[in-house]
Amino acid sequence: MKITLSLATALLASVAISANAADKLTGNPIGTKRCYDYAKGEVSSTAANLFDGNLNTYFATVDRSYTWAGLDLGSAHVITRVGWAPRNDSQGPKRVVLGVIQGANSPDFLDAVPIYIITREGTIGKMDYADIDCSLGFRYVRYVGPAEARCELAELEFYGTAGAGDKSHMYQFTNIPTVSINTVDAREPFDKDTDIVGNATIIAQNKIDTDGSMTIRERGNFSRSFPKKPWRVKFDKKKQPLGAKAKAKKWTLINNYGDKSLIRNAIAFEMARRLRMEFVPFCQPVDVVLNGEYKGCYQFCDQVEVNPDRVNVEEMTADITSGDDLTGGYLVEVDAYASSEPAGEWFTTSTGLPVTIKSPDPGVTEQFNYIKNYMQKLEITLRGSNFTNATTGYRTMLDITSFLQHFIVGELAGNTDTYWSTYMYKRRLDPKMYVGPVWDFDLGFDNDNRTYPINNITTFLYDSGRASSATSMKSLVDRIIKYDTRTVVDLSRVWSFARNDYGLTADTICAFIDKLGAEVNESQKLNFMRWPIMQEFIHENPRVPANYQAEIDYLKNYVRARFKRLDPLMNYNPRLSSITAPTVDTIENLTVSGNCISLPEGIHYTIYTTDGRTMFTGEGISTPLPAGFYIVTTPTGGRSKIAIR
Repeated sequence: MKITLSLATALLASVAISANAADKLTGNPIGTKRCYDYAKGEVSSTAANLFDGNLNTYFATVDRSYTWAGLDLGSAHVITRVGWAPRNDSQGPKRVVLGVIQGANSPDFLDAVPIYIITREGTIGKMDYADIDCSLGFRYVRYVGPAEARCELAELEFYGTAGAGDKSHMYQFTNIPTVSINTVDAREPFDKDTDIVGNATIIAQNKIDTDGSMTIRERGNFSRSFPKKPWRVKFDKKKQPLGAKAKAKKWTLINNYGDKSLIRNAIAFEMARRLRMEFVPFCQPVDVVLNGEYKGCYQFCDQVEVNPDRVNVEEMTADITSGDDLTGGYLVEVDAYASSEPAGEWFTTSTGLPVTIKSPDPGVTEQFNYIKNYMQKLEITLRGSNFTNATTGYRTMLDITSFLQHFIVGELAGNTDTYWSTYMYKRRLDPKMYVGPVWDFDLGFDNDNRTYPINNITTFLYDSGRASSATSMKSLVDRIIKYDTRTVVDLSRVWSFARNDYGLTADTICAFIDKLGAEVNESQKLNFMRWPIMQEFIHENPRVPANYQAEIDYLKNYVRARFKRLDPLMNYNPRLSSITAPTVDTIENLTVSGNCISLPEGIHYTIYTTDGRTMFTGEGISTPLPAGFYIVTTPTGGRSKIAIR
């Protein structure tokens, strides 16, 4: 129903907008059209009620979510203060909590960014105020009600100064980045196939990090059943947000709904880095707002796809149908959900192993048949009586190191679903399939009642009879782990190198958990206001924590116990190192004292970790270094290998 502005509203719209910072700003009231007057039992209230100075009138919408009201100020203003009062109703004070104030310069609010979020209940008959910390000017300002609240509000006030302002200081919900997404007509993503058009702005360190047109849709499988939805964002142009290594269009927002720590994926990814896996997804905790509605703390991650800085295999085009080019690159997923994908994008092997083809794109029969036949041959070879043969066995087709790195992350993180969903990739002219990247650890770290408590299991988790597996995948892993005698040596090698050389220890992982937990602490408070589930059993939760810190402590206790459990299973060798001679090689007068390295004054040098991270550059005595192995270089070509114990 179309609502006609009252005479009072028209008069209000004609009032000149104040440029005095001490005065309220006025303008044309705007907002959601389908509004409701409960006293009259009819659709009649309008946004003008919020600006009439009467705390007994109110604005309320027919729809429960994504509804709003605000002002068209006529020109840009830098907002310095905002005030609000709840509807005079028993539920009114609660219904302002997590209400978001936005500013925009486009009337469709596609460029809207948040400038404040309300985190406390209101008081009936009283205005609450907050100072606004955003330097950019906006013509359009609005209040977006929290979910299921019908945008109920009695009064809304804006204060500010005329001017376009600048982007020198933007507002963030918390200390972690804010991702603001607005879609055309405020449409909410509703499936995995329909792309909703809109715009995304990412704010980090109070600056606009990334901004651009994009589409958004749901992603994932079971995680889509949660009320807090996972999404995939695809920018119109390639972007490199938040310091990510990859420049790409597609990015994921992982919802972490059943993970009360909100950081399980990030911890597992860090473990994968310390194991030196070839590609580990980028992962950054963020606060997300969709069409002005706060959605919670997410993890902004790489999309698992073919990309030079993601899964670095050749990207195949549709004209490749024969010859050497047909041998790669391919990205596949052994996937228990494969049958839900469209025809031509998945297959099963002769024993029923389900495989989804992630790349190349579907439609080229020769490419489909090549990777299907390859996977079939790999499985047949693994199951053969002579599968360990040095020249014809499975190791001529499968890279054992990447397999074991992936295996270790799954076991260390205690991931029930390691072999429910397993990524693999193949390069052109390379006869071997590689395993990775790791992905999806919301049930890891003792967060699954089917396997809890994991550290009471005396064998590997995958072999416990309680872990999940995509049809015959578990039996294939058995062939490698149990029945190839060389695997014992290889597993000890990969595990020991990571433990001794690359910082994969209980202490370093627990320190990482503390660091990341502190980083998301403010965000988790908002998240669990939006989703008050800390004391509820969600998904497969085997327990509920008393509070957020209790969940962080629980993770650390699990990690310490897990290393103790796995060291004997992995045949840990504390003396086995990938650096065979951790001593001075070519740099004279280099000394090691405690956990510092030093050279005489005047000699410039740089210290690197074995994976290339710079730890110190300068002269004299270095900063203290953690235990591990380091490379020291000088501009004249000197190079030394050093151990800090």
